[in-house]
Amino acid sequence: MSSLYPLKFKPIFKEKIWGGDKIKTILNKDFSPLSNCGELWALSGVEGNVSVVANGFLSGNDLNDLIEIYMDELVGDSVFQKFGNEFPVLIKFLNSKDYLSVQVHPDDSLALKRHNTMGKTEMWYIIDSDDDSELIIGLKEGTKKENYIDKLRNGNIKDVLNSVKIAKEDVFYIPAGRVHAIGKGVLLAEIQQTSDITYRIYDWDRVDDKGNTRELHADLALDAIDFNTESDYYTHYARLKNIPTEIIQTPFFNVNNLIIDQKQTFDLALRDSFTIYICIEGVFKIIHNNMEINVSAGECVLIPAEINDITIFPENNILLLEVFQ
Repeated sequence: MSSLYPLKFKPIFKEKIWGGDKIKTILNKDFSPLSNCGELWALSGVEGNVSVVANGFLSGNDLNDLIEIYMDELVGDSVFQKFGNEFPVLIKFLNSKDYLSVQVHPDDSLALKRHNTMGKTEMWYIIDSDDDSELIIGLKEGTKKENYIDKLRNGNIKDVLNSVKIAKEDVFYIPAGRVHAIGKGVLLAEIQQTSDITYRIYDWDRVDDKGNTRELHADLALDAIDFNTESDYYTHYARLKNIPTEIIQTPFFNVNNLIIDQKQTFDLALRDSFTIYICIEGVFKIIHNNMEINVSAGECVLIPAEINDITIFPENNILLLEVFQ
């Protein structure tokens, strides 16, 4: 069997009622013929939306087929033992010209019980935002379950939603159970568990071109919501040049920040996991066994677990997120 190599994948574009044009204007990704592209799925093992390899001799094969063939050589022994043929993380880029629905995701226990799938914990990295952009994240301090139910029934749910102003490079961790919504004018990278289970609580009274409202799941959401609140929802991390710095470490994924302006070699030998490099800003290349892989903003590259080290050649300054299990 031929040895594995750094893998790129074809983008999956999603039309959304709230989608904008920053995936095209900032990330330079052509999502024609869609007019309102809200999501670019860069790496996915979700059924019906499985990513397909775009480079090398494996081009045309999908991610789940590769795991079935290469198993721990691709994802790492501990990852394969835990997740089998399911790739455990989903990488997206999202752009909103309008608010997303206020929503919540179930945790693993509830999702397995109801949907026979894993829950959905996620992380957001802000790539770009308008001057007045905000996120809804969590409930206002002091909000109890009874108060939430009363506001929901009376059509005043906005009274208990916690909003925060955002800027480029802000990071937010959204564990399953935390109420949230992306505001207007936001471009972000999303790292999440492989799950597409969403409970919509409120959709801003929107209707489609036929006058129909979107389905809400207020009853299902009630059992999923974590009513504990935080005083600070920002994830604080260091921004150091040419040194991987931890953004977050969770049971579901680990994420480092990488700011690189010169050639860097990374030793991955002790990491019993795949590694994903998400390009947030700039262009870089990886040379592996005489194969050149070019990666630009809005793309990611999957480094199989069997590869022990990787060298990144940046064009000027680049900003990456490094993701692993």
